[in-house]
Amino acid sequence: MGQAIFLKAKFVYTGIRVKDLKESLDFYTKVLGMRVASRSKIPVAKGEVVNLESEGQGFYLELNHYEDESKYNTIYRSGEELDHLAFQVEDIEKFEAAAEELGYPVVAEMKTDKSRWVYIKDPNGIWIEILQ
Repeated sequence: MGQAIFLKAKFVYTGIRVKDLKESLDFYTKVLGMRVASRSKIPVAKGEVVNLESEGQGFYLELNHYEDESKYNTIYRSGEELDHLAFQVEDIEKFEAAAEELGYPVVAEMKTDKSRWVYIKDPNGIWIEILQ
């Protein structure tokens, strides 16, 4: 049996998938008092991302909304609200290779001109985003 492999990653944020972005933004900003930290389109996923934060916190809640033609816009069932958990690593390629060796292969990859991130699934099927 080989030597144990321990991967190191920093928990960054939680991403949830929302059905109606405006309604969700109203709830999190007006009811819970969160503020919009950033907002952007993700053309590769045909979606939009809004990062929210609470006052005095460095942890983000990411709202993910996908266009009708996005492959990520699947039938919304209760219990599928958690879109993914995100972890930051120092070397994404090294992490990918080690995760694969441990039985957790990359199941999706996204790239832009400036960045690349990948997804693996935990034993429960929850998507885990790995970014550098």
